[in-house]
Amino acid sequence: MEENNNISGEASGEEAQVSEAAPADDLAQAAAPAEAQAAAPAPTHLRRRQEQVGLVTSDKMQKTVTVRVERQVRHPKYRRYIRRRSKFLAHDELGAHIGDIVRIVSTRPLSARKRWRVVEIVQKAS
Repeated sequence: MEENNNISGEASGEEAQVSEAAPADDLAQAAAPAEAQAAAPAPTHLRRRQEQVGLVTSDKMQKTVTVRVERQVRHPKYRRYIRRRSKFLAHDELGAHIGDIVRIVSTRPLSARKRWRVVEIVQKAS
């Protein structure tokens, strides 16, 4: 019986040592990533930019086009879908024309109203 008590005593002593060491290791591991995250914010070039696809309605300006983006919104009272439109001024280096469908992405302010840039002409006007 004494041997059983010794074995169980040794086992419980080992468990106590392991359990004492484990929380310290867990705290060290948990603290390291939190410090790394706080010290290094996400780089700005990895953030997702907002994208829209719309129709070019005006190309009369130099290197700027007006893009009309349509979206459908559910009416709060009548629960029907309504078509809503937004107009954006976008910087155009690709040479889009009226009737083209283009993809635009948000960018830094380029002028008083221009905060978008044309990245792709999805479909040329026919």
